[in-house]
Amino acid sequence: MDNPVLVYTTWPDAAAAEAAGRALVAAKLAACVNILPGMVSLYAWKGAIEEASETVMIIKTAAARADAVTAAVRDAHPYETPAILTLPVSGGEPAYLAWIAAESRG
Repeated sequence: MDNPVLVYTTWPDAAAAEAAGRALVAAKLAACVNILPGMVSLYAWKGAIEEASETVMIIKTAAARADAVTAAVRDAHPYETPAILTLPVSGGEPAYLAWIAAESRG
């Protein structure tokens, strides 16, 4: 079984995140996408401290699909430098992990 990973990213709003998430699941790049609206980000950007309202997206996929997920997110993303982080999963409910692997086969 291919190990699962979580791909973390942020979007400017829930509508943009939902559109991208639906495309990822429809393309079998992800088994599931969680969208968490209402986050406030404070970050350094081009010499200034910025603040923005954002929406978090957590993408559940197989490790073998992580590069394709990253590319799809980058292509759909409106930010110049989107936050895209791939995080390994060290364990979990075996049936759930198998479901992620099965649903994120392209």
